[in-house]
Amino acid sequence: MTIGGTLARARQDAGLSITQVSKRTRIRETVIRGIENDDFSPCGGDFYTRGHIRSVARVVGADADRLIQEYDAAHGGIRQVSAAEVFGPAAPLKLPGRRRPNWSAAMGLVIVAVVICEVVHACGNPSHYANRAGHHKPVPAPRASPAHRAVPAATPGQQYRPVLVQLAATQGCWVGVYAADGTLKWQAYLPAGAARSWVFAHRVSLKIGNPGGIVLTVNGHKMNSLGSQVVTLNLQPGPAVPG
Repeated sequence: MTIGGTLARARQDAGLSITQVSKRTRIRETVIRGIENDDFSPCGGDFYTRGHIRSVARVVGADADRLIQEYDAAHGGIRQVSAAEVFGPAAPLKLPGRRRPNWSAAMGLVIVAVVICEVVHACGNPSHYANRAGHHKPVPAPRASPAHRAVPAATPGQQYRPVLVQLAATQGCWVGVYAADGTLKWQAYLPAGAARSWVFAHRVSLKIGNPGGIVLTVNGHKMNSLGSQVVTLNLQPGPAVPG
């Protein structure tokens, strides 16, 4: 029996109408009728088709995993798009961070301040240079205040600044969050107008269906258009920067 036939038979055995299944899954009735007739074109692509099959199967009591495996065998897998393909070769996803301070300029300001203090002190005390004439003690080099010390290089045990990801759906889309080892952590269908946000402290992959229907912001930085095909973004938290 085909995928559509299996779902139709399971729905009938459960005593449910297409309208009832539509209300429970929030999938349009025309899409459900197409699936039951093995016409998956109304779903809008393989990624959405898998999600619709899974949702309908859960409501009618069918084996969702087996049906999705049958669909994959007949239609192939989803094309994975890496972050390098989206943002260009050798251009990894860069998250906005603090700019490194100009230490040369800061040191110059400190030296100028020391010289001014010396001149003012000498003008207020005429014996200043007379007392210093026989005591040529080296003047210690000025040290930058703790707030202006250079940030040390990141080490393997260093803490990392979390990544704040904000997603607003202008069209319906599927979103999946995967851990570094590929484990699925969260997945859902977001209708138009929905919004989600995450804070990631470790490397994750964000898989998005219909990326053209979302507005994605990473650490306050609005990302450019991600195209219309399913895309997978690899997000890597950056080293923590002292305040």
